[in-house]
Formats: sequence, C-alpha cells, structure tokens
Amino acid sequence: MSWFLINRNLTPLEPYDWKLSSTVLRGERGSNAPDLPGKAIAKEGMAEYIKYLFKTVRKFFGEAIVVTQEVDDIIASPIVKESIINNSDCKILLDQRKYMNKFDSIQALLGLTEKEKSQILSINMSNVPSRKYKEVWFGLGGVQSAVYATEVSLEEYYTYTTEESEKMEVLALTEKLDGNIELAIKQIAESKRQEYGG
Repeated sequence: MSWFLINRNLTPLEPYDWKLSSTVLRGERGSNAPDLPGKAIAKEGMAEYIKYLFKTVRKFFGEAIVVTQEVDDIIASPIVKESIINNSDCKILLDQRKYMNKFDSIQALLGLTEKEKSQILSINMSNVPSRKYKEVWFGLGGVQSAVYATEVSLEEYYTYTTEESEKMEVLALTEKLDGNIELAIKQIAESKRQEYGG
C-alpha cells in the first residue's frame, strides 16, 4: 500500500511511497523493500492522524490518495476502514475478478450499490482482443459511476509492457537492431497493426 497527497493541479505534494521495486525479466522475481506505509497504517496510533490528514487535505482543496494492490489491506484493517474509506469521495477500482468470492465484503466495505458492483465485475470481461487496453471503474461520491477504457498507442504499450514474452520480443529485436530500442518498438507496433488489420 502506498499513499501520497496531491493538490487539484495534480502536483504531488508529499510522497509517502518508500517501496522500491524493480522490473525483472526471464522469470526472475522482483523484490520490494518493506512496505513502510502499510506497516505504519496498521498501527492504532496512526488512525487519528490519518483521519485528521484526510479531513485537513480536503479543507485545502487537496486530495489524499491511497493505492493498494492487495484487497486484504482494505478488508482486514479497521483503521483503513474508519479513517480512509469513510473520508473518500472518489474510488477507483481495476479488475476485481480474482476477488469475486470476497466481493460481497468489499461491496459492503466500500458502500457500493448493486449497479456499481455489476459495473466493477464487468471490467475487462469483453475487451476487443485486437486492441491493447484495460478498463477501470470510477465512483464519485456515490452519485456517479462508470467503467472507462484506458488505451495507449502500441508504441507506448510496448515501451512499458510488463508481460515477459513482450519484453523479451522487444529486447530480442533491439539486439538485432544494434541496441536501437526505439526502432525495435516502432517495428513491433507496426507489425502488430498489420497483424490485427488496423
């Protein structure tokens, strides 16, 4: 879990993400430094501070943002529930299919309606295979919610992909092109466009 403050101009104010991560190739596992924000947030003394932080940031037209990859960070912690979720008007969720069996507790915790639950569980269920995009759900204050597709160009996609086979394809072509990764990515993107007929 990581969290940071941001003002309305989307300028980071106070980063609090001490997690160091690395992207690794060929099946090697990455390592993360201890998740310090997650540990700090689990202490009871932090609950009042976090509650104060969230309320104070909102008074100054800012927004505190919490990011987690593990749903258990949210479900298991009464501190998170009371201090963060109750003071969050905007909720953003990615694909939750792996939590389908736990989703009733997530729904109750986040105060989601049945419509919002069905929207969230529909994420990435019927994506067009020839396009490289992911869907994301936005819920705004319990008033408005929708699923949106986020898509980048194929060049951008292959620049930042975390799929091992795709990274290896980029690296192999880069090597053939004497280390020119930009050209390799352009060639791969163009070949994918021709392959998909787009």
